[in-house]
Amino acid sequence: MKEFVISTTKKETAILVGLITSAQNERKTNEYLDELEFLAQTAGAEVVKRFTQRIDHPHPVTYVGTGKLAEISEYVEMLKDSDDEIGMVIFDDELSAKQLRNIEKELKIKILDRTSLILDIFAMRAQTAHAKVQVELAQYKYMLPRLQRLWTHLERQGGGSGGAGGGKGGSVGLRGPGETQLEMDRRIILGRMSLLKEQLAQIDRQKSIQRKNRGRLIRVALVGYTNVGKSTLMNLLAKSEVFAENKLFATLDTTVRKVIIENLPFLLSDTVGFIRKLPTDLVESFKSTLDEVREADLLLHVVDVSHPEFEEQIAVVEKTLADLNCGDKPLMVIFNKIDAFTCVQKEEDDLTPKTRENITLDELKETWMSRLADNCLFISAREKQNIENLKDVIYKKVCELHVQKYPYNDFLYQTYDEVVDD
Repeated sequence: MKEFVISTTKKETAILVGLITSAQNERKTNEYLDELEFLAQTAGAEVVKRFTQRIDHPHPVTYVGTGKLAEISEYVEMLKDSDDEIGMVIFDDELSAKQLRNIEKELKIKILDRTSLILDIFAMRAQTAHAKVQVELAQYKYMLPRLQRLWTHLERQGGGSGGAGGGKGGSVGLRGPGETQLEMDRRIILGRMSLLKEQLAQIDRQKSIQRKNRGRLIRVALVGYTNVGKSTLMNLLAKSEVFAENKLFATLDTTVRKVIIENLPFLLSDTVGFIRKLPTDLVESFKSTLDEVREADLLLHVVDVSHPEFEEQIAVVEKTLADLNCGDKPLMVIFNKIDAFTCVQKEEDDLTPKTRENITLDELKETWMSRLADNCLFISAREKQNIENLKDVIYKKVCELHVQKYPYNDFLYQTYDEVVDD
């Protein structure tokens, strides 16, 4: 979709805009903007400035107050036609059609929100036909209520099969008396969405057959926040070469590999990472991809323990799993990146309360994590620390699950050479 594409040939400069509200303090806003900047960098943009405003709730017409919007406009105008000219302004929340129209009218440059930025990254990352269909469907769902502020008409792009607006445009030539361009565009989008849903249903049926043909193997799924090291861990356990990169959503297409630990074969899947404020339409479109999570016998929740807000990331993943009706599945928490864990050492007479910044990893293990007992483990996938211990624990858990699920099956003790890949 040209609406969301960020140039990959030259880095565009960007401004970030966020709100400090009664429900979101300044610290939390800065954390969200840090993540938004990481998203922008992943998409190929360079962030040069941030604007924040204290306000009870987003302004229904302009998101920020009119004074703050004028301040942003002055900054954009000041750098116009210079080497540092601003290419876009990115807002940390999803904007309504009315907000987008009014902000664009004032700033006169490209406006994105968190949702459109994530959609752009997903469009860049999608490799398989399945993922591309899911992303395009999510893009159309985002576009539909915002048609009034689009600057181009979609029927001029008809005839292709790729990208938003690239459908066959079944309504072209059927314009009725007095039909407006907006109605025409809406009809084209709805027709394309219907076609994409049919394609998605067909792909889902094929994948369902593939899953049924995998035989009696225990299924293990890696889940977690984006950029916590799931793909790196997948490569270690499966001895494969799944793409891993220090960027958000490096993995988008679900990958399934057969893993054998000692004499025990099982299927291991690496799924798309979750994130705060993940667009609802995107979750809906990717539910079929997350079938690997729903059908898993064991979930390995990978956590970046070095991240200052890893506990909030855990909560985001737990909520997403609950939304997928997977909250009651057997689950093991794997605290990854212990090699990157840091803390500020306190003096012996320092009475400052313990916080994430000044607590050691050993002290952290004695907190609520100790209640997880055998259901958690601390590793470094990058440095291969404690990986053998992890394999031993997974072996025991998969053995138990296999005996429970297939009590009369000797399939457990056979070995296989095939590799399963979605």
